[in-house]
Amino acid sequence: MKTFEKTHNWINFRLDLRKASYKLWVQLGEAQSKCRHISGVPLMPSVAGELYKVFLAKGALATTAIEGNTLTEEEVKKHLDGELKLPPSKEYLKNEVNNIIEACNTIGKTIISTGNTKLTLDKIKQYNAWVLNDLPLDEDVEPGIIRKHSVGVGTYIGAPAEDCEYLLKRLCEWINKDFNPSGDEVIIYGILKAIICHIYIAWIHPFGDGNGRTARLLEFEMLLSSGVPAPSAQLLSNHYNQTRTEYYRQLDATHKSGGDIFKFIMYALQGFIDGLFEQLDLIQEQQLHVHWLDYIHDVFSDKDSAPEVRRRRFAVDLSNLVDPVPVAKARHISPRIAEAYASLTEKTVTRDINALIKLGVVIKTPQGIVANKGLMHAFLPPKVS
Repeated sequence: MKTFEKTHNWINFRLDLRKASYKLWVQLGEAQSKCRHISGVPLMPSVAGELYKVFLAKGALATTAIEGNTLTEEEVKKHLDGELKLPPSKEYLKNEVNNIIEACNTIGKTIISTGNTKLTLDKIKQYNAWVLNDLPLDEDVEPGIIRKHSVGVGTYIGAPAEDCEYLLKRLCEWINKDFNPSGDEVIIYGILKAIICHIYIAWIHPFGDGNGRTARLLEFEMLLSSGVPAPSAQLLSNHYNQTRTEYYRQLDATHKSGGDIFKFIMYALQGFIDGLFEQLDLIQEQQLHVHWLDYIHDVFSDKDSAPEVRRRRFAVDLSNLVDPVPVAKARHISPRIAEAYASLTEKTVTRDINALIKLGVVIKTPQGIVANKGLMHAFLPPKVS
């Protein structure tokens, strides 16, 4: 009998899915459906790139913020654009985030080029080495090396050091054997094994540092390799960070219950689905914007005089703004519109606005003028709100 069997008997590499509630299967089906929807929606290259960057920033920040990183989302976005400057005393914060960003990008490229999704001991060690690369560490912590001493988080103590390598090998065997379906259930089982692997890495706690970040990287890889879109594969980390207190409470409850992980799975899954809905709202907003631009160009398809071209451009540029624009500031909504009206009078600006209102592409509110994007909702299928 190994030591962990006496001290950590909840680490048993068993999950009886026959005991899962109907709600779990319904939500897994919903999550899979939403993932397929997101991955099948064509977006403009600039929008797709921005969506990936935004959620990479959110995911990288979330993965490190749970461990105490204090950078903001805006600072991480600046780092992605190569614009973040920090004093030497805070440089390590950027390195922590950069390690996650580079790891996520490497994982994505590896999955695309090789399709290798098998969980191995070497892969787990490699991910920990990436997480801890070039960071200040305690003397007894070596990146990618299984610990030889006792570690814990709060009151929880990880599995005995002498059993960690054995437990990781068992985890790899179990995940590769029991959670490797094909066909219609790939995403469903990908979500399950991602969450389960996260829990087991947290239970075993095999490294001197970076266990949580390693678990979340493995989670990201398993989601991505199962067909979850790259921006969506960051959602679990983001959910854990946004509900950090509940995350630790749910994780703590898994071992106190003797290894019942269904409540944690439901907690993680609900956050994942909420994040998918948020992404779908962003995608729908972008799609409506594209259709709106097409509609404007259709309205002006037979209008090619200089004033009509100016009005079309005005309508297009106004649609990029969220807030109403006072009529007095209308000539400055964009650089090209300011240039177009530079030598024209306010009367011409007013005439153009009135013409656009008459066409129905602009409406006037007490706060100013705004693009009449509400027209696009007429093209959506009717439903009870």
